[in-house]
Amino acid sequence: MTENFQFALKKTDAGARLGEISMPRGTIRTPAFMPVGTVGSVKAMYLDQVRETGADIILGNTYHLMLRPTAERVARLGGLHSLIRWEHPILTDSGGFQVMSLSALRKLNEQGVTFKSHVDGSLHHMSPERSIEIQGLLGSDIQMQLDECVALPSEPREIERAMELSLRWAERCKVAFGNQPGKAMFGIVQGGDIPALRIRSAEELAQLDLKGYAVGGLAVGEPQDVMLKMLEETLPVLPSEKPRYLMGVGTPDDILKSVARGIDMFDCVMPTRSGRHGLAFTRRGKVNIRNARHAEDMRPLDDQSNCPASRDYSRAYLHHLVRANEALGGMLLSWHNLNYYQELMQGIRAAISEGRFADFMAETQEEWAKGDLERA
Repeated sequence: MTENFQFALKKTDAGARLGEISMPRGTIRTPAFMPVGTVGSVKAMYLDQVRETGADIILGNTYHLMLRPTAERVARLGGLHSLIRWEHPILTDSGGFQVMSLSALRKLNEQGVTFKSHVDGSLHHMSPERSIEIQGLLGSDIQMQLDECVALPSEPREIERAMELSLRWAERCKVAFGNQPGKAMFGIVQGGDIPALRIRSAEELAQLDLKGYAVGGLAVGEPQDVMLKMLEETLPVLPSEKPRYLMGVGTPDDILKSVARGIDMFDCVMPTRSGRHGLAFTRRGKVNIRNARHAEDMRPLDDQSNCPASRDYSRAYLHHLVRANEALGGMLLSWHNLNYYQELMQGIRAAISEGRFADFMAETQEEWAKGDLERA
């Protein structure tokens, strides 16, 4: 641990990077996957379990926590870490994604965004300064700039307008953040699927000399090859000595291919959301536990796993729980999926350390391609 925010790049293997972020609340091993705890809860999981899967950091959402229980209440209760019993690093998304996802409930101008609450219809204004203030009240360790995220495909003129607004907001967020020892503010590269705009966004953000940089506005409707192309255009422009975070991504395959291009941090709701809907990610690819083939299969999802949800519960029982809409089914599959994601990240880090990431990637994809176990 350290009193300051520090990123050490320990090794590279072609484009893949092995590193470590040191902060007062703990160390984040990179490449890292951050489970999503939008409202201060990783859905269907105890945070002790989340930690045991290997997570060094979780994510919270500024917009949702602003609405309830409110940032001011969280601050009065001792901060988000204390409230949710997670004494390790927390990153908070600024609310920029909700600018896109809640487009029918917001008005946007140069000063910020006015949201109509999806909870009770009340109006809330979020400027870049207010976003940073909320994240400070929550006690977030890594705070994200407020940005405007646009869905793809969009018109080039609209993508450029949003990118330029996000750059102006980044400057305002940097001023509002000021100097917070031990904490960090990250900028967010925008520019849609237009390489020239991505490059310009990355170049101008790099000039702000922030603690880290995220790539936003991807995995929002574009094909995977477009996302990867944007990373290939963007990452060489960002400072190599700063961490790089790909927001909202993604599938295990997305993660492998993005690590190969130089991404250090990821977050996604996919492991928990999929688990609640009966879908498991395994070393043999995706398994839909709802399928009738699992109804009398007493084998576990993965007998090699160190996770009880993966190793100790039969497919037949998981199938029954999911088909019966029992909450325990979603809990066990979320636990399994989060553990699988963290096992994948651990394997990635070990492979980079050993200089064999390309082989690890090929072997992992080969296992996925085999598909699930034959019928029992």
